[in-house]
Amino acid sequence: MVRMVGRRKNNPLGLEPRVYPKRGAFYYVHRDNRWERLGTDIEQANKRARLYNDSQGEYGTMAYWLDMFIVDCEVRVKSKSLAQRTLQDYRADIEPLKIYFAAPMLPTDIEPNHIQNYLEIGATSGRPVRANREKACLSSCISWLIRTGKVDGLIVNPCMRSSGIKRNAEKKRERYVTNDEYRDVYAAAPPQVQAMMELTYRTLQRPESDILDWTVANLTMKDGKRILRVNQGKTGKIVDIALPEDLHALLQKLVGDIPRIGKPLICGSRGKYAGQRYTYDGISSMLKRAIAKVNAERVKNGQHQMPPFGFRDLKGKGATDMWISGIPIEEIQLLCGHEDKTTTEKYIKQRWRETAQPNRVMMA
Repeated sequence: MVRMVGRRKNNPLGLEPRVYPKRGAFYYVHRDNRWERLGTDIEQANKRARLYNDSQGEYGTMAYWLDMFIVDCEVRVKSKSLAQRTLQDYRADIEPLKIYFAAPMLPTDIEPNHIQNYLEIGATSGRPVRANREKACLSSCISWLIRTGKVDGLIVNPCMRSSGIKRNAEKKRERYVTNDEYRDVYAAAPPQVQAMMELTYRTLQRPESDILDWTVANLTMKDGKRILRVNQGKTGKIVDIALPEDLHALLQKLVGDIPRIGKPLICGSRGKYAGQRYTYDGISSMLKRAIAKVNAERVKNGQHQMPPFGFRDLKGKGATDMWISGIPIEEIQLLCGHEDKTTTEKYIKQRWRETAQPNRVMMA
């Protein structure tokens, strides 16, 4: 028998209609009497229930389907067919999309001119790249609706380039950090930043989404040797990275004498922050202070200041230095997690500018 929807007379937890506690978790009872587990977080359970109950009358609108797209993505993350990082990005992307494509706009109402206007608004408001990413999220959502047949009459994705959409221009990151710049900043940086610099430069993994999540559990044995096993958040690939003696020594120093499985390799070391994971903004600020310290010293000595750089630039430097030293492009591609070797080549060469030699042919 289906439970009736309505406000309970006794509801001390403040649960939304159709939500019930059961065995330490919260469940939503659908109209077909199907019980869906919503997890143990009461706020998240109520949020999902409000979507299902359609308390704001948004059913069928683009805003509604964006929320339902996230629900589907959560299921895909659990089945390991979608990366957790992609889900996190989508969650952030849909919020401005829901404002622009607000109710009562339906998916079938959206035309290419709406998409182009959204991109242009993003460009004029100083967030052109962010608007591109949000447009990509919207395109994924609409493709999901078409693929699953959830919306009658929706057969064309208006976000596709074939519809005449022109993305905002994105400036490629071409900063190449020289060896002298690296050494100077490394010497001026605190131990946590030094470790982050080395791990980014040596492993070529994403500093913001991979390296900061590494714990003692990422260190494992393979064929009798210690390796670093990483799960690339963006690609979902498992990559085993060999540990030469110096890199092994660095990681052993981070682990400490008493390993704790859940301890982040890059973490605070003092007071209440001891053992806690750094945020990317937090450790990036520490890198900026080290660069500022070096530049202050350079000005004092009558030298030019170095342009700023981030940890991401050290990933590019590592790939470029490997390429210059003759490492096969396939090995660099594996570390970078690029699907196509051409992507790796572009990634490297946009940071490296050789000096062209002039024409030395003498005219007779």
